[in-house]
Amino acid sequence: MPQAPYTVDELISAKAIAARVEGLARDISTHFADTDKLVVVGLLRGSFIFIADLVREIDLPVEVDFLEASSYGDAMESSREVRILKDLRGEIAGRDVLVVEDIIDTGHTLKHVLEILETRHPRRMEVCALLNKPSRREAHVPAKWIGFDIPDEFVVGYGIDYAQRNRNLPHIGKVRFLES
Repeated sequence: MPQAPYTVDELISAKAIAARVEGLARDISTHFADTDKLVVVGLLRGSFIFIADLVREIDLPVEVDFLEASSYGDAMESSREVRILKDLRGEIAGRDVLVVEDIIDTGHTLKHVLEILETRHPRRMEVCALLNKPSRREAHVPAKWIGFDIPDEFVVGYGIDYAQRNRNLPHIGKVRFLES
């Protein structure tokens, strides 16, 4: 299916993202200061750049693992049917876990993932999301740290894609479709 032509307008600058990531990492390091090793669980694929930047700023021993869940495919709207495409490689039982998400939209995907991870009995588990769309929330998810609240716009950049494009933008931008 061909994509409609679009452009991307900057919403959050690379500089603002970098400053916010530093602040989040400081808060996370303080919160988990008593841990022997923090397991950072990244939700792929949209969060990979955020995870890389965040873990480099966390002042604790960290282990990074990934879980890939999907409810979007190439669409702009969530299907609300969550599929686990890649599971964790390591164990989280009795461990401190930080789940890192790129964007909390309806909350269905993250809620589903947290329910799965909770059955694995982590010592404690917290959530950090780069972006939050509170106006779209349908499922309650307990995110302890939020980078930015954003309006109900379709966004790309800093790891987030539209049909596998625009992940490499250094900023967060909103997609604006051009009239044909």
